Amino acid sequence: MKLTEVISVKFSDAGKIYYFDPRGVRTEKGDGVIVDTANGVEYAHCVEGNHEVADSKVVAPLRPLVRLATEADRETALRMKLRNAEALVKCREKIARHNIPMKLVSAEYSFDGGKLMFFFTAEGRVDFRELVRDLAATFKAKIKLLQIGVRDEAKMLGGLGVCGKQFCCTQFLNDFHPVSIKMAKTQGLSLNPVKISGTCGRLMCCLKYEEEAYEDLVVRAPRVDAFVETPSGKGTVVSVNLLRRSAKIRLEDGNDTTLKTISFDELDVLGGKARRAEYQAAKAEGKLEEAGFKPSVIAPAPPRPTEFSPQQATAERFDHRRNLPPPRERTERNRPPRIPASHAAQKAPAPKLSAPLPEPVKKNNHRRFTRGKKKSPGASDNA
Repeated sequence: MKLTEVISVKFSDAGKIYYFDPRGVRTEKGDGVIVDTANGVEYAHCVEGNHEVADSKVVAPLRPLVRLATEADRETALRMKLRNAEALVKCREKIARHNIPMKLVSAEYSFDGGKLMFFFTAEGRVDFRELVRDLAATFKAKIKLLQIGVRDEAKMLGGLGVCGKQFCCTQFLNDFHPVSIKMAKTQGLSLNPVKISGTCGRLMCCLKYEEEAYEDLVVRAPRVDAFVETPSGKGTVVSVNLLRRSAKIRLEDGNDTTLKTISFDELDVLGGKARRAEYQAAKAEGKLEEAGFKPSVIAPAPPRPTEFSPQQATAERFDHRRNLPPPRERTERNRPPRIPASHAAQKAPAPKLSAPLPEPVKKNNHRRFTRGKKKSPGASDNA
């Protein structure tokens, strides 16, 4: 396998990584470099210095590195970034004036300032010929408008996903791979589009690079409604947890509402619903061995704890008091403080009442007990 010496560079933080021929110049990670591209000379950041890659990974022709960036080149690149923001505002005003159904995403000047590129999104194809003429007369540069997708828009603008982290496409995902709803089904996720879609409105990219791990687990997992053999007897699979490598089983000999969680390694798949019906029919006739079903070897239940009488349980509960340390002796240091006699004498006695308090008035609850009874003739309501 033939190897080629290259350097890896990026033109933006969220951009792709491109290979360039160093032409014998030694570069380090983080250096600013001037490279020759299809759009002319551009300023880029080196993400990996001189290294060798296979020829199959290099897209021919391999463009060369012009030179290492100087301080003047860095100032020029910074000045072009400031001009990008100004061009973005002016272009949006032009779009509103021409009433074109398009959303402007970003604007980028070339390193020499002779070319200006605008990136936009739209529902379909739009006619922007008049807009290009107006922009060329305003900026005095070669104008180029590029229509991108919503995924590319999210990658250029950046943001936070539903997981709370930065977008995968902004951090490390260089290329977009096709994502299907089948991947969400394989991973057992909700098919609600709101829950499995990213900020861009498309299915989340993480469904793709987690698919291989789930496919490996699905091969080893039993299907739902499968008839299986377990250490506790035969049963039916109710649900499957791929990450925990376990399944919930409804045992045939147990209660229908009782579920037992058993790992995949302890399960033996016997068949589907038809096999389960055969087992039930053979069990009702008492011909399990003739139908090819082996008797289940149920593991013995753990021994129950010894039952104690209430008196023994109380004695066991308070038995720990026997091992408590003896109470410490009272000394002058830990003795509670004494109240001097002089202080006790100064305390005024409670005043004596000249007359006893009147007794509380008792309420007449006669009406409460006589409710519903027939009144005697001549009795009044205030009685």
